[in-house]
Amino acid sequence: MDGNIALESGNPAAFSSAADPFDLSSRLQSPPEANTSRKRALYYSPFNKSQAKSKSLTDYYDTQNKQIVRLLKPVHEHVREAAETEESQQLQYRIAVYSSFVCNIFLSGLQVYGAVASGSLSLFTTMADSIFDPLSNVTLIICNRQAKKAVSHKFPVGTSRIETAGNIFFSFIMMAVSLILVAFSCQELAEGGSTAFHLPSVIAVSVAFVVKLCLFIYCFALRNKYSQVRILWEDHRNDLFINGFGILTSVGGSKLKWWIDPMGAIILSLLILGLWLNTSIGEFKLLIGVSADADTLNLITYIAMTHSDHVQAIDTVRAYHCGPRLIIEVDVVMRPHETLKTCHDIAEDLQTKLESLPDVERAFVHIDYETTHQPEHSKKDI
Repeated sequence: MDGNIALESGNPAAFSSAADPFDLSSRLQSPPEANTSRKRALYYSPFNKSQAKSKSLTDYYDTQNKQIVRLLKPVHEHVREAAETEESQQLQYRIAVYSSFVCNIFLSGLQVYGAVASGSLSLFTTMADSIFDPLSNVTLIICNRQAKKAVSHKFPVGTSRIETAGNIFFSFIMMAVSLILVAFSCQELAEGGSTAFHLPSVIAVSVAFVVKLCLFIYCFALRNKYSQVRILWEDHRNDLFINGFGILTSVGGSKLKWWIDPMGAIILSLLILGLWLNTSIGEFKLLIGVSADADTLNLITYIAMTHSDHVQAIDTVRAYHCGPRLIIEVDVVMRPHETLKTCHDIAEDLQTKLESLPDVERAFVHIDYETTHQPEHSKKDI
């Protein structure tokens, strides 16, 4: 739910004191002030310092409003909205994955024809990238299905990380193919040669460019909701530049200078190598356990702080990726005289609440009675 929508549909007093023990709703910007700020922002000029300051202030308060409303939203609302969003977008997700798969099979045939018929190294580079696109789709589909088949006795913490492993595996395949194409292009430059202009090949690759543009636009809206669709979106985005640049260098090699074609193939191959290397680094970070973003950490901290009146303080909050999903560790402080039953029930309820959040794999809740001890699970020197 957008923070401004929440403000326009009610007022800060709508949040009960029980749901807002820290009185965060009093920090919300009122709708009249927000609307005035938006009107000022419409006439924003980067050369006007007062307008730039006003726009920065508007953006700050809009972000703050959204964050406060997100914190005040009950956990079951987060769960419900996530479930509704996933259900409503499930068809869109399937269309994105399977339409990309079907189109990539068709386009790989066009690219093979264009490369073989023209003999252009630039088009051979686009062909190699296109042939591996259906393989990437198959990898993503298989990994997604396997991730949903968690065998508890064999994989106690689930198999969601198989998606990340599949993305890394495919990234390394594409980097290897790029290096092979660089070697062939260097050999062509050393030996010399030229290719004749072949219009049907250019048309075939141009058709592939248009289809990739349509797939790119469709996957754009879903890129931040599904890790598999984000990989597809990045692939379509890369293919747009690769196909466009490949057409230019192929035509340039046949019409202007012969070396433009192999040089273009080298540039394209190195570009593909760099793009997939960047993708693999991002996936490696998820597999290693990169921290969650600040907004997610703030939400987890607020949920833990407001979970029960028995919680006196929060000692430690960690949230880090285990593949595409998160592992949460929370240390809460309670009174020393609390009974074991009370501590257990509160910790178990908090664990269940945190694990119900979207994109959370597992949550661990530890109970303390003071905050002066060394942090739990400190890094070991190996």
